[in-house]
Amino acid sequence: MRHGTRIACTAALLLTLTTAPTATASATTGTTHVDGRLPSGATYMMDVPTTWNGTVLLFSHGYTSGPANPAQDAPDDATKTLLLQQGYALIGSSYATTGWAVTDAVPDQLATLEAFTTRFGQASRTLAWGRSYGGLVTTAIAERHPDRIDGSLSLCGLVQGGVANWNNTLDPAFALKTLLGSDVPLVNLPSQQAATDAANTLTAKVDSAQSTAQGRARIALAAALHNIPVWNATTQTRPAATDWDAQQANQYDAVKGLLKIAAFNRRQEAEVRAGGNMSWNTGVDYTRLLGRSSVRKEVTELYQKAGLSLGKDLAALNRAPRITADPSAVAWMSTTSSFTGKLAKPQLSVHTIGDPLVPVQTESALHRAVTAAGSTPLLRQAYVDNAGHCTFSPAEQLAALHTLEDRLTTGTWQGTDPASLNARATAADPTTPTRYVSYRPTPYLRPYDLAHPADRR
Repeated sequence: MRHGTRIACTAALLLTLTTAPTATASATTGTTHVDGRLPSGATYMMDVPTTWNGTVLLFSHGYTSGPANPAQDAPDDATKTLLLQQGYALIGSSYATTGWAVTDAVPDQLATLEAFTTRFGQASRTLAWGRSYGGLVTTAIAERHPDRIDGSLSLCGLVQGGVANWNNTLDPAFALKTLLGSDVPLVNLPSQQAATDAANTLTAKVDSAQSTAQGRARIALAAALHNIPVWNATTQTRPAATDWDAQQANQYDAVKGLLKIAAFNRRQEAEVRAGGNMSWNTGVDYTRLLGRSSVRKEVTELYQKAGLSLGKDLAALNRAPRITADPSAVAWMSTTSSFTGKLAKPQLSVHTIGDPLVPVQTESALHRAVTAAGSTPLLRQAYVDNAGHCTFSPAEQLAALHTLEDRLTTGTWQGTDPASLNARATAADPTTPTRYVSYRPTPYLRPYDLAHPADRR
């Protein structure tokens, strides 16, 4: 069953709550906390300090698979405490449904902003921000409703858009299925149980392959097609530049995580919304794709060490039966979840360089779209030298917010270099790390945006 885009409600309906908001005051923080429910069924929360500075931060949370579906108005408790101490009002909603819920998330977030304005008055400045999937929601708000905000901040966001995300998630699973020998379905999954069964089956193949040099080389190839970094979790030791075995061992864990999280179960949920399979690899040259990967050197070294022909494996991938997308499903994902690159307000996008789930190369995809749309003066991107998905410190997140605020105040981007960001981060919170670095990500391997007509199929 296809979930259609929700029709915009009237202002009166948006402000009509199915459950009256409740407010509590904290004597220790001087903050008013409000919980409420929107007509869609989504809940919201607001935290407003007594000495509100006039800025409201609209936070979009990441992917939630359910059944729990709480509202969030900040990325973490430590950052929230610091922001309230500095006088910011914090607001955010759950989304009416869980999963790939962009068609619910955007109107629910805007309705939460309306409810805030009704209760507390018009903000002098409104900033949209979000992490992970919430970065996609934030970017959708920035592109489609720029009149409602003054600027936006994406943290570890899916700023490559939905079609690109699902194509890039398909490639490593396709490589593993083909090279390790499996008949699991990769698309058109009929149920969550079928998705779980497929994930478990292919993960078992990966576990078995990890015991041989040939298998490890093939797992590294699959990781390279997703640009999974060789240091991708804070629990890992950062491997030396030529320690190919340690690099692959780190990627092995991330590959299994990708299979268990996104490649099957989340795909199945998104396919239900889209009304079919929204990704494809028809026409993809895997030799060319590997040549553009950030970790291609590791792959070539491991293949040589294993005495395995990389050329033959790439030829096998290029000969394997391809997956064709459902055009209507692609159209739904494109319309709801892909980007034009047209910015009307400033956006800052920040990423950790060691993100295995939403690789840092998504920033290259965003830059590609924004450049084609002629919006580059409004975009700045910054990078944090840490492993993992969304592993920012409170100091780093506050530095990003303050840098965006400076852009709005002065009309120009200032202090977006690593030294300035780190200095600002230390000033905001000297107790947590500051790790901004100069970095330029390699190209995103499967870009798709609405600024490039040739991307559309």
